[in-house]
Amino acid sequence: MLMQKLLKKCDFLRCYCSNRIVMSVGDASHGALGLPSSPMQLGGDAYEPTPIPALPSNISTIGAGHYHSLAVTSQGQVWAWGRNYEFQLGRLNPNTSDDNQPMMVHGLNQIQVTSVSASGVVSTAIGEDGSLWVWGKSKRGQLGLGTGLIESPLPSRVQALAGEHVVKVSLGWGHALAYTKDGKLFGWGYAADGRLGHIGLALDSSRRTSFKTTGEPLLDLADKMVLELMEKENEMPIVWEPSLLLELQDAHVVDVACGDDHSLVLCSNGTLLSSGSNTYGQLGRSSADFGMLPVDIRFSPVSISSGLGHCLAVCQIPDTSESSNDIVTWGWNRNSQLGREGPENIPEIVQGLEGQTHVSTSGGRAHSLALTSEGEVFAWGCGKNGRLGLGSSNDEVEPALLDCLQGSKVLQAVSGYDHNLVLVAQ
Repeated sequence: MLMQKLLKKCDFLRCYCSNRIVMSVGDASHGALGLPSSPMQLGGDAYEPTPIPALPSNISTIGAGHYHSLAVTSQGQVWAWGRNYEFQLGRLNPNTSDDNQPMMVHGLNQIQVTSVSASGVVSTAIGEDGSLWVWGKSKRGQLGLGTGLIESPLPSRVQALAGEHVVKVSLGWGHALAYTKDGKLFGWGYAADGRLGHIGLALDSSRRTSFKTTGEPLLDLADKMVLELMEKENEMPIVWEPSLLLELQDAHVVDVACGDDHSLVLCSNGTLLSSGSNTYGQLGRSSADFGMLPVDIRFSPVSISSGLGHCLAVCQIPDTSESSNDIVTWGWNRNSQLGREGPENIPEIVQGLEGQTHVSTSGGRAHSLALTSEGEVFAWGCGKNGRLGLGSSNDEVEPALLDCLQGSKVLQAVSGYDHNLVLVAQ
């Protein structure tokens, strides 16, 4: 109920704010910022949110992949810029000097796009009619277009979901989850470690591995795991088309979030489930069993998001005002991206944000963002390349307000791996 009120409030604001600006900040190495070189940038990176001049003024929503960015206009047109090695910009000529220039994605003229999302190699768009469209290149089945189909330079409709009304899709390193208007959950792509629930476990039973503690730093163990999986790409357990997660057929799903190698699923009854790798404690539960199992969270989640190896949730806390809520985090905390102290594998409240109404959260590789109903943005975690938007490369151990956005109304804030986008009404 609280999230519905927040979304209605945001819709109201979007309707009556005619002029919108998309700003970008952080690592510019892949062109994900969409900015021409300027004195405001250091080595091409932007240390404070900087307007993207090439975009139209009627942007309604934004999305960020690992190294590229997306925006949707009020007419339902999609714009893209950044890395295009895998056709994730929807351009037939990948890796050109124009990739950091925002351009319209062609092939979507027949639909009114309402939202976009992306991974490192794939981009998606959802139409007003609930249709799901994908483009890019993935050996891991993340396109969801059918067995052996690994490339789609231009947008293609996911036919396996043609009879469904998709509400949201979330993409990890190689897997994807999507839920529909009637609360059904579908998964596809790379299925290791049960990140797709039972449909993945059936394929992955002979490949499950666990990394024993050997004295190596946790980050080194995680990197080793990813490298080993990449070396075995031809043997990956893959679900090539969206498949219904039968273990949740009696649940009504209202939100999904994919980290690099894990999944979060929020049900309408308030139950939060997790599955996949638990290398960083990102499953948020003491049980390391495979499959979709409840997170050990004592609060009531309203919405969820994931970074590479950490998770965030907007939660209604018992005995607090109905007009406020809190941010809860768990998982990887190497760069203070949890924004708090305490056990990392247990969901706990981020201090310093109490008494506010939070609309959304977003996680990058090693940093986090929170957006309030007042249009204020807080950032914390890794500050490398200026990605926190605070004018420096310093890490922030607790949430810091982006003062540079004061006087503007931020409608949306999203994170890529090492960059962020904010949609501002002026």
